[in-house]
Amino acid sequence: MPDWLTSALPPAAQHSGLAVAKLGSAGVHGKGGLALSSPAFRDGGELDPCFTADEEDAVAPPLEWSAPPPGTQELVVIVEDASTEGDEPRCHWLVWGLAGQRGKLLEGEVPPRTGKNSLGNSEWLLPDLPKGETHTFVFQLFALDLPLTLMPGASRGELLAALDGHVVASHALVAQYTKSDEEEADWNDDDFE
Repeated sequence: MPDWLTSALPPAAQHSGLAVAKLGSAGVHGKGGLALSSPAFRDGGELDPCFTADEEDAVAPPLEWSAPPPGTQELVVIVEDASTEGDEPRCHWLVWGLAGQRGKLLEGEVPPRTGKNSLGNSEWLLPDLPKGETHTFVFQLFALDLPLTLMPGASRGELLAALDGHVVASHALVAQYTKSDEEEADWNDDDFE
């Protein structure tokens, strides 16, 4: 894990295989004030179950970003699970084709272009954890100096190769999710009064 990234991410979010670890640098991280945020959770906060496999009609969380540095041609979002074992983190979302300006993705909005997640689907991969486990998800934003020519459905490897050498700014947003180890009850204490 690069030194500049260990100071930018909390320990639970540090995985040497993250896209930002491979493509970013101290000079581009947060360059020009680029920042990624979400109205659904604070940085380092808890991901709501409505964005996970624990709820039936779950969707991707909403994201917002500030204006990227001048000259940015396109923005890319990559979401990975930093709690994954092995060399590469589990990939939950690959999004590109976002205009190189301040913007947002609404909750459940279909992005312009998506690539294949770790299950080979071109959609938000719902976090599905064993009971009692906590995982840390890293939402990564990249500003590029050229528009991508990748076709929808590209793999993570293809997207990272296309980004290599073209990232002018990056930022990361972290969320945690803990799957409850308790079964939900169909009753409450008021039922017994």
